[in-house]
Amino acid sequence: MKRLVERFLPQSEQQKIESCIREAESRTRGEIMVLVEASSYHYPVADLRAAAALAFPIALALTPFWGGLFWAGPSNLWIFMGTLIPLFLVFHAIVKHVPPLKRIFISDMEMEAEVQEAAEIQFYKKGVYRTREETGVLIYVSVFERKVRVLGDRGLNARIPEGYWKDIVATIVPGFRKGRPAESICQAVARISDVLEEKFPVRMGDKDELKNLIVEDRRA
Repeated sequence: MKRLVERFLPQSEQQKIESCIREAESRTRGEIMVLVEASSYHYPVADLRAAAALAFPIALALTPFWGGLFWAGPSNLWIFMGTLIPLFLVFHAIVKHVPPLKRIFISDMEMEAEVQEAAEIQFYKKGVYRTREETGVLIYVSVFERKVRVLGDRGLNARIPEGYWKDIVATIVPGFRKGRPAESICQAVARISDVLEEKFPVRMGDKDELKNLIVEDRRA
């Protein structure tokens, strides 16, 4: 099975994003990083929920058949448990490798919380907060959850309207639904660069302080 990010954002699309970030940063001393991650979290409880939800009714339906076959009666508890446990283990293994099925058993609230936490961790882990003028921006994309977070450093946040980053997120997400993630990310980068150019125009000797694109393709 191809990895999540590879399917979501092929190499050619990754190159488009890197190119649009380079162009954007040529006009400003602000810094933009796009980080695309396969999943913000591995959601082990969802694997258990899914395995139980799938295995239980099947085991319940098969128990009378196995009970009759082995003359143990249609409601034998040991027959039921002997059917349920193998089914649970099989479905538990399957769900781990079928992301669309796994997502059914994760609440949107749970995904929102995990994506927010992962974005904040990556903001500091990848050094977005370390730019000289505190003008770093992280566009964090979590493919499994199909969610985006945009975080700006305090030097920039102090000079933009409240709620601006939510507007940027709203620019990106529709492109995911249409199958054009690179296009929507580049549109967001262009909007961010307009603000960065206005507030922090480029100067002689400006250096690129952050990687433009980071892809982490671990499985969900």
